[in-house]
Amino acid sequence: MKRQAAELGRIRTGYSRPNPDPEKGPIPVKSQTFILSSHSRDYVAAAAELYGGRVEQWTPHKQSVAQWRVITEARELHAILPAGDPLSQSYEMWSGGGCSRRCDGETESIRGQSCLCLAQYGPDWHERPPAQVCRPTSRIGVMLPDLPDLGVWRLETKSHYAADALAGGLDIVLQATGGRGMMPVRMWIEQRSAIRNGKTKQFQVVMVVPSLPKLRHALSGPISTAAALDPSSLVDRAAIEAPRPDYREEARECRTEAEVQAVWRRASDAGHGSDELLADLKQIAADIARNVDPHTGEIGDQDTDGEHDEGVVDAEVVGEGDAEPPTAYPAAAGSWPPVAQPGGGVR
Repeated sequence: MKRQAAELGRIRTGYSRPNPDPEKGPIPVKSQTFILSSHSRDYVAAAAELYGGRVEQWTPHKQSVAQWRVITEARELHAILPAGDPLSQSYEMWSGGGCSRRCDGETESIRGQSCLCLAQYGPDWHERPPAQVCRPTSRIGVMLPDLPDLGVWRLETKSHYAADALAGGLDIVLQATGGRGMMPVRMWIEQRSAIRNGKTKQFQVVMVVPSLPKLRHALSGPISTAAALDPSSLVDRAAIEAPRPDYREEARECRTEAEVQAVWRRASDAGHGSDELLADLKQIAADIARNVDPHTGEIGDQDTDGEHDEGVVDAEVVGEGDAEPPTAYPAAAGSWPPVAQPGGGVR
C-alpha cells in the first residue's frame, strides 16, 4: 500500500458563486489569494487567525457533506515539501460516480487500455472542451508548519499551464534533494496570459520555489528538519562553519611588530580574539623584534651552510656577577591596541 501523510485539508485558488440562472451550475471565480478548506473547523479557524479571512461553512459542488473554508488574505504561503516526490500528475475525467478515467497520455489505467481521448479525437484532443476529454490534474501535498497537527494540505489544479509551471519548479527541488529530505518553499498565485490560435487566454498558476537564503542552499542536497523549519539558520550555520584563518601562521610571516599587531586587530574584529591567541602573537612579535625566526627559533643572519665555519668563535662564559639583566621584552606589549571586553574593560 502507498504510504502517505494524513490529509488535513485543501489549498484552493478559486471558488464559486451562485448562478442567477438556477438551471445552470455555479459560476467559478479565480481568487487572488489562497483558500483553505477542511472537514475540521479547528484547522480552518487556525488558518483564518494566521492568514486572515472569515471562517464559513461550505459544501463543495456536487457533494453533500459540508466542510469549512476560509478565503484568506494571503497572497503567499510558506510551506514545507515532505520527502519523496510530492507531485502527482495525470489526465483525469470525473463524474458523479467518481473518477472514470485516469491516464498518463498513453495508457488509461482504470480500464487498462490505450488513451481513450487520443483514440476518439486524435492528437489534438487536448483542445476539446473539458466536458468531452480528460483534464490535466496536478496534485501536490505540502505541510504548513504554523498550523496544527502533522499532515499535508493538498493543492490541486486542472490547468495545463499550471501543470507545466508546477512540475518545472518541483523538478528543480527534487534534483537537489533526490527526494531524501524536506524543503521549505514559497507558494504564490501568479496571473498569466497566452495567445493560442489567435485568442488570448487568461490563466493563473501556482508558483512553488525553494525558500532558502541562497540558491546554493537549494542545490546542495538534503537539509535537516531544523533548517527546513527555520531556513535562516543555514546562514548562521555557514558563518559558524566558515574556516577560521590561521592567525599564528599569518603572524609568523610578518616582519615587524606592527604587522603582528595588525593581525591581532583582524582577529579581534572577526570575534576570534582570545587570551591564548594574544599571548602567542605577543611572543611572535617579541621574537621578530629580537631577530629570531618565529618558524625555527633561530637567530637571524646565521650561516647554516658551513662555508665560513672558521669565522665562528666560542661564546665567552660570563661570570654570575658580570651578567647584565635580560631585556624585559615584550616591554612594547603595552603599545598593543587595547581590545574591548564584554564587561566594558579593555585588554
